[in-house]
Amino acid sequence: MAEVELSSGTIEYQDTGGPGPVLVFLHGVMMTGSAWRHVVAELAPDFRCVVPTLPLGGHRRPMHPDADLSLAGLAVLVDEFLERLDLREVTLVQNDWGGAQVMVALGRDERITRLVLVACEAFDNYPPGLPGRALQLAARVPGGLAATMWLLRFRALRRAPGSWGWMSKRPVPAEVMDEWFSAATQQPAIRADLASYALSLPPREVLQEWAERNRRFDRPVLVVWAADDRLMPAEHGHRLAASYPQGRLVTVADSYTLVAEDQPAALVSALREFLAQTANHPTSR
Repeated sequence: MAEVELSSGTIEYQDTGGPGPVLVFLHGVMMTGSAWRHVVAELAPDFRCVVPTLPLGGHRRPMHPDADLSLAGLAVLVDEFLERLDLREVTLVQNDWGGAQVMVALGRDERITRLVLVACEAFDNYPPGLPGRALQLAARVPGGLAATMWLLRFRALRRAPGSWGWMSKRPVPAEVMDEWFSAATQQPAIRADLASYALSLPPREVLQEWAERNRRFDRPVLVVWAADDRLMPAEHGHRLAASYPQGRLVTVADSYTLVAEDQPAALVSALREFLAQTANHPTSR
């Protein structure tokens, strides 16, 4: 893992290198960049895949005490990450988290040529579903996140509906989830970072305003939705695709939210087709 020092703290990331088009992958809350391991393994021979681990609870290095870890603050952090690595003409791919739309809403999208929004937070669905609300509630209660992390040591609770059972149809390997949860289990400062994010989500009217601003994004957008998703409403996939002048929708069968876990081959196929079809699209704004 490489590291880069940003204004909020140190971010770890994977960079496969190479001269190919740049794909940057964003993961969700309580995960690391390894959420993309299957997809990156398939795409790395042809693309430069850059995968940061964001300070969303799975990170190993606590952020600075004064870091802005709100939804908007993290959107700015991703833009700073792209700038610091001098990444241009980026295809930004996200799953679960909804930070890419916030980047667009805040005008932090100059380096982005394409968006790929995979079964993600949208409109006012922040945090998504029962697991998102449970995590937010735990962050409000003193010691709540510490208790949550202690419980997540047990496989049965990891697969419970209010936990990770609705995130993926196929169980995420235990060693991968151990990596996702270890830092927040062991380090109070990581839990404090997670709480800062969970407790700073904006009100519904702000989220809706940000969603409306995304209509100005005039570059290609691929929306990939999971047919059996329990957290991201099916109509949000259609609405997202319709929000962008160049939006298109692909539905993946037999998958919950973590499409990269449940159906990585289908996601890779959709990505390759989208990138090939938009290869000659103008890259300047």
